[in-house]
Amino acid sequence: MPEKQKIMLAYSGGLDTSIIIPWLKENYDCEVICCAADVGQGEELAPLHEKAKASGAAKLYIEDLREEFITDFIWPTLKMGAVYEKKYLLGTSFARPVIAKRLVELAKEEGCTAIAHGCTGKGNDQVRFELTIKAFAPHMQVIAPWRIWDIKSREQAIDYANARGIPVPVSKKRPYSMDRNLWHLSHEGADLEFPENAPPDDICMICTPPEQAPDTPEMVAITFEKGVPTKINGEAFAPVALIEKANELAAKHGVGIADLVENRLVGMKSRGVYETPGGALLYAAHETLEQITLDRITSHYKDQMAIRFAELVYDGQWFTPLREAMSAFADVTQQTVTGEVKIKLYKGNVIPQGVTSPYSLYSERIATFGDSAQLYSHKDSEGFINLFGLPMKVRAMMEEGNL
Repeated sequence: MPEKQKIMLAYSGGLDTSIIIPWLKENYDCEVICCAADVGQGEELAPLHEKAKASGAAKLYIEDLREEFITDFIWPTLKMGAVYEKKYLLGTSFARPVIAKRLVELAKEEGCTAIAHGCTGKGNDQVRFELTIKAFAPHMQVIAPWRIWDIKSREQAIDYANARGIPVPVSKKRPYSMDRNLWHLSHEGADLEFPENAPPDDICMICTPPEQAPDTPEMVAITFEKGVPTKINGEAFAPVALIEKANELAAKHGVGIADLVENRLVGMKSRGVYETPGGALLYAAHETLEQITLDRITSHYKDQMAIRFAELVYDGQWFTPLREAMSAFADVTQQTVTGEVKIKLYKGNVIPQGVTSPYSLYSERIATFGDSAQLYSHKDSEGFINLFGLPMKVRAMMEEGNL
């Protein structure tokens, strides 16, 4: 008998990916090989081996991608200062490419003819997964069951699982669609789909609600080397431990809760509540350090690029020449972004308390209102203003008829 084709499945152990295993076997006469990626979701992944096998999988890989996720995706985005639509720190967006990249690598090793995922046809993640697959395996078939099967609801998915004896514990206590990794936790769906509704008081699972946060502020010092955070309160941390520590400190004080209605790539608006405590702390510290280490034109141009960079990440275009070129630009700007930033954390607020750098461009000798004639002469301003304002003066003279 000829060997069955193999299909690689991005597997989480949840309802959707659990029922995709038998669905693939029934519709493609294949072996299903699963990959569960650890990007810091905090779940116990070891039991997934038994769960995947019970659902009909031939094999399960559990891949620890946490450090790669931080060093190759989070740090470049932090160095650029990229934020999508002013609030979203891109937690889900840049986790998908690191997962999809590993899916392709394993699919090639296993001789798979296709890669399957459990993303719906309404979301951004289908784009992020599939663009990455195209970047590394342009001829690989992609199977997205939610776009082609007859299952139309969560209830039908549960019925499908029960009919095949697949245990899928479903909880109605938290009706939200959630995605968690080292960087963030997102909440979407249910009552959040109505923008007029305030988020429930108990929605946060990482961050302390600001009104319940400690009444005493906490000072935190973040050290950066070339734009990358390396120490917290003077103690050096490896990447994973550093983010975990930043999360712990900021979450305690209610920092990093964002509620926004965003523009999805697929054309609709969606409402989400994001918890990104450590990210909010690191972004604020990084921005504060850049204020004294970047010159004006570089800083302003980088701000413009950050908007486009965030769009690329959000749209799943991580593995593109443009993103790589923009990261190269960011790396050049970060050569002097080294120093220490002190931050006060207090009831949802991130308040800079001082910044130092051996590469600081700030000089009190120049900035002072006192005498600094050797570096800056007040008299020089008159000529500068005359030249800078010449176009305005000429236009006014023209309008008066005196040109």
